[in-house]
Amino acid sequence: MKQRLIRAVILLMMMAISLMGIQPAMAANSGDGAKLFTVHCAGCHANGGNIIRRGKTLKLKALAKNHRDTQEAIAQLITQGKNPMPAYNDRLTVPEIEAVAAYVLEQAEMGWK
Repeated sequence: MKQRLIRAVILLMMMAISLMGIQPAMAANSGDGAKLFTVHCAGCHANGGNIIRRGKTLKLKALAKNHRDTQEAIAQLITQGKNPMPAYNDRLTVPEIEAVAAYVLEQAEMGWK
């Protein structure tokens, strides 16, 4: 009976440990980036545009002009914010920010179609 309990506890611990690594990986996929973008960004940046500052769109040409055409640069902007755009480091986790940045770059490269 005692061995059965020990095995069950070990099995549960192994399952818990294996599940710890799943959440960040899941948060960083493109589908989650799209969902997060819709919730947090699309109000100002629908279809890669910008309703506040027209020249600061998320189109590839504008991203390159503003030195934001890498996933790292986009993630930094999302994290820290700039001018009228607020920082999202207090609302999104690092994996979520990375997922949004990956989604934005992917969409920019495809012309937001």
